[in-house]
Amino acid sequence: MAETKKIAVIAGDGIGPEVVAEAEKVLRKIEDVFGYSFETEHALFGGIAIDEKGTPLPDETLDVCKRADAVLLGAVGGPKWDNNPKELRPETGLLGIRKALGLFSNLRPAVVFDCLKDASTLKPEVLEGTDLMVVRELTGGIYFGEKFRRETEQGQEAVDTCAYNVTEVERIARQAFEIALKRRKKLASVDKANVLETSRLWRETVIRVSADYPEVELEHVLVDNCAMQLLRRPSSFDVIVTENMFGDILSDEAAMLTGSIGMLASASLGEGSYGLYEPVHGSAPDIAGQGLANPIATILSSALMLRLTFGYEDAADAIERAVAEVLDAGHRTSDIAAGRAEALSTGQMGDLILNAIRK
Repeated sequence: MAETKKIAVIAGDGIGPEVVAEAEKVLRKIEDVFGYSFETEHALFGGIAIDEKGTPLPDETLDVCKRADAVLLGAVGGPKWDNNPKELRPETGLLGIRKALGLFSNLRPAVVFDCLKDASTLKPEVLEGTDLMVVRELTGGIYFGEKFRRETEQGQEAVDTCAYNVTEVERIARQAFEIALKRRKKLASVDKANVLETSRLWRETVIRVSADYPEVELEHVLVDNCAMQLLRRPSSFDVIVTENMFGDILSDEAAMLTGSIGMLASASLGEGSYGLYEPVHGSAPDIAGQGLANPIATILSSALMLRLTFGYEDAADAIERAVAEVLDAGHRTSDIAAGRAEALSTGQMGDLILNAIRK
């Protein structure tokens, strides 16, 4: 009998509970097929936690996460909480949980399925062979720097500070190089070194770390150029590593190459094997409760969890093969139907993937 792995399950807001439910069904199927064992514990986080507990990140939720081997998260936020003060916004909870759990990197794979090329806004020939990974630094930069307002002769002025130290850059660079070693051995480090001092430190540090990885081809790309090249030649990228805000923007751009943000998984990692896994998409409150959400991103996030935290390559491969098989058979949810297929509900798509999982 395999060792029981503990998973903290945070459904969150909007469509979060719907897509997480499908991923949990898939994990139960993995138990049956492969003999692995998972123990799940549910916790409140985000908007629902604000409503019920008065804070986006309750202490008891953090305790559940710290007791677990990994976290599976749905999505948080929505217009209901948009006008709340900063400390009562779901996004503040996201920043808090990343910091509290030591999750300093975010991995976002973007893979274009051949059968879904027509769902993308780019020409199929441009998308051919696109399979990239964005590695985003998650706990530094402008999102975590000092923020304040002050009065000037020109009126009120707002300041957001972007700061990085060598240790922060080095650890994310090493992780990106290690990932590139297991892929096509190409790494694009994205910065704005022609303007920003933080980017100059970033580039210097990445170059120094690269000496330990002579097998990996390193390319430096300015962020504005990277944004253009992702649309012009996406298949030329293998692994992209960049700082927090640039990574936030570029990973969403990369997500849309696939035709739908509902297709993209992500992993937030720290030291060791601990990770938080979530879909790239948001809580989509406009379609919540209607069975319209695409569960594939959350299901693929669970596959990332099996691979990166638990080392269950066979089970992760089985999930990814099942997703590809279902899509190749022409099955679609409404976001990727492209007007040519009858759209499935969230549960129907989840069931098809569930039934396709095998050794």
